[in-house]
Amino acid sequence: MRDEKEMLGLIIETARLDERIKAVWMNGSRANPHAKRDLFQDYDIVYLVEETKPFYEDASWIDRFGERLYAQRPDEVDRCNGLPVDFDQCYGWLIQLADGNRLDLHVVTKQDHTFLEDGMYVVLLDKEHRFDERHLPSDAFYYVKKPTQKQFWACCNEFWWCLNNVAKGLWRKEVPYVHDALYQGSHPQLIRLLYWQVGFAHDFQVSCGKSGKYLEDYLERDVWNRFLHTYAGFEIADLWQAVFCMCDLFMETAQELAKRYGYHYDQKEADAAYAHLRHVHGLPADAKAIYER
Repeated sequence: MRDEKEMLGLIIETARLDERIKAVWMNGSRANPHAKRDLFQDYDIVYLVEETKPFYEDASWIDRFGERLYAQRPDEVDRCNGLPVDFDQCYGWLIQLADGNRLDLHVVTKQDHTFLEDGMYVVLLDKEHRFDERHLPSDAFYYVKKPTQKQFWACCNEFWWCLNNVAKGLWRKEVPYVHDALYQGSHPQLIRLLYWQVGFAHDFQVSCGKSGKYLEDYLERDVWNRFLHTYAGFEIADLWQAVFCMCDLFMETAQELAKRYGYHYDQKEADAAYAHLRHVHGLPADAKAIYER
């Protein structure tokens, strides 16, 4: 497996030898000074070009990066799925190389600023001096943002309301539906709440990482372990317990944030939603009504 020095040397040399390429920079975790380093880090590379068409019409130029196990052309996939794309502004390849390295490669024109917006990039070669030499990469764009009262309310309301769907799915024993309602509905709001808890504790000067991968570093061990128990598999009983664990953790965290930082928390709504969830949990399988008159 080629190391970072060898890979970056190849990436830069590719730009240096190809007159069509005006600059190259690196995004992603390898450009993040605070990211953890390991063997699975991608090389997120962007080549600045005048025209993208020559690169995607004849893609043999990417062979120089090494043998490919498999790859994806995300813009082609998006087009097949009916999403708007503009190949002449941006085109990419996601490549798993045979030596273990992964290369996420894009060619873009100067009109496409998508890969520069977060400020977390390292310029590897700049032939025409288009970039500020003083630029230093920073992950500040991804710091947890302090919530407003409205955002806090919306998070709590969404969490408790979406449990309605979770409850009926669990009673029906519809596991795919439950997973969809749980992990696209209420659970993301718990993660959002935990982000804010971390943010307040660190003056909103930290990032929890993509998909919350750094949450473990900031949460107390007991909270982290409880959070892990909010994930479950396919057994209905296990899913119920994961949901109850999620609700307890959300309730405690929301109450703490509201009390400590002056947010209004609708306790009446939360209690009603949680009571309904527990009521449905106790409904017999042959129930004819959710509530008796």
